Amino acid sequence: MADSARTTPFDLDGYLKRIGWEGERRPDAATLRGVHLAHLRSVPFENLDPLGGTAPSLDLGDLTAKLVHARRGGYCYEHNTLFASALRALGFRVTLLAARVVVGAERIEDRPRTHMALLVEAPGDPQPYLADVGFGAIGSLLEPVPLTADTEFHDAGRRHRLVHVPHHGPLEMWVLEAHRGAGAGWEAQYAFTTEPFEAPDYEVINWHIATNPRSPFSRRPYVQRLVPDGHLLLDGNRLTETRADGTVTVRELTEEAEARRVLEEDFDIEVPAGLTLLGT
Repeated sequence: MADSARTTPFDLDGYLKRIGWEGERRPDAATLRGVHLAHLRSVPFENLDPLGGTAPSLDLGDLTAKLVHARRGGYCYEHNTLFASALRALGFRVTLLAARVVVGAERIEDRPRTHMALLVEAPGDPQPYLADVGFGAIGSLLEPVPLTADTEFHDAGRRHRLVHVPHHGPLEMWVLEAHRGAGAGWEAQYAFTTEPFEAPDYEVINWHIATNPRSPFSRRPYVQRLVPDGHLLLDGNRLTETRADGTVTVRELTEEAEARRVLEEDFDIEVPAGLTLLGT
């Protein structure tokens, strides 16, 4: 579980200010949970760079300029690369993982490894944690969970569990499941092993996901934000608000100006000049 080398100094003070974290800076489970949730509440998930035809940079300096010092967000490689750097600066040990997103899939093997997640270890704590601030779905983790099978975790109001599933590889296959509410049961989110991946692996995956014309991230806006009373999602022209009590409201955005206003005001994102959101 060796860390990848990092040569760019990390602006920890700027990052913690961006997410509003004023708590302890100790590499322990409480700090890990707090910083994880604070990140999700502050930095939106968005794919505006791929939508505009550009693969986003994963250089730490570029990520800091975009996600920390500008009113922008990013998708999984950006969020989790930045978050991993913050955790390392705080004293955690971090391993980059590659997962197969299996929401809606019939078989795990039908999906490629295109999602970045993190395995996090704290000094003196024998329990590793699955952390992930970059999964663009309402079934995402809000707080890290221990890497323990068949145990239900309640993370900031959501319910998750990790299970093992059979596969042909030498390492155990883990699946993160989210509970989708009464009557809906458990839904698989993504599958992964603990095989370490490195930064160059994600350069390739990032370019593929951002530029492949069949990738959903290159074809339509996909933006989400955790808000105090729930969750906001813009998928194409459909804006979905899911409140904490389970109430869901959906409306379609029909005007480009309206879509830009929603991103600016509701998602707190400064939309790049010249970018067309709705393709009209």
